[in-house]
Amino acid sequence: MSQDYLDFISNIKRKTGIDLALYKEAQMKRRLTSLYKHKGYNSFHEFFLAMDKDRQLLNEFLDRMTINVSEFYRNRTRWEVLEKQLLPKLLNRNRRLKIWSAACSTGEEPYTIAMIMSNFLPLSEIQILATDIDENAIAKAKIGIYPERSLNEVPLEMKKRYFANKGNFFHVSDQIKKTVTFMKHNLLKDPFGGPYDLIVCRNVLIYFTEEAKKELYKKFSASLNPGGIFFVGSTEQIFNPGQYDFEIEDTFFYRKRE
Repeated sequence: MSQDYLDFISNIKRKTGIDLALYKEAQMKRRLTSLYKHKGYNSFHEFFLAMDKDRQLLNEFLDRMTINVSEFYRNRTRWEVLEKQLLPKLLNRNRRLKIWSAACSTGEEPYTIAMIMSNFLPLSEIQILATDIDENAIAKAKIGIYPERSLNEVPLEMKKRYFANKGNFFHVSDQIKKTVTFMKHNLLKDPFGGPYDLIVCRNVLIYFTEEAKKELYKKFSASLNPGGIFFVGSTEQIFNPGQYDFEIEDTFFYRKRE
């Protein structure tokens, strides 16, 4: 690891509390090098000095390091497993489910959870916590306006019920928005809270080192109620789930042992 990047890691940790050393080096370095070159800087050192004075540039850095690529019902067959097989079991045990959408990006995931939950409960009884490290992403999520491509997988009846088409964009209904509370949260540093009945954290853990992943799996497990479900992304299978007190419930779904 170059001294330039090592110093950058240390400076960013001091300024933002984000520890870039816990992210896979090659991927993160490539992404950030392309950003600083695009902005006209020649090194991580130059880039940090500029960010230190320019809040907008710092926000762009945070946007680039957090991968805001999302869509509603992403990998729809997995959401169908949640809806048809897992939620009925969870709701049998407790009608007031505590749900956390971790690393929620621009809000498509927690809003998807709310729409699915609306098949079981009145919206007034649904409460979802959604968190992300990127304040820009959270701001966009709260606004709840999305391009049509983000809705490719949304079932037609949900599209009609919970979205208003205005020009080239779709607006999430206020009723759905009210079910979700958005907060800034750093998975690698902040406490997890809980206990939750369902934690959804998809397509973000792949960017962390193996050591960081192991710590996160322990923390996710500790934050779940016994019998609670942990739902991960399609590239994030947990090897040896038993060491985190998990059992495989279905593909990409893990249940905490009771």
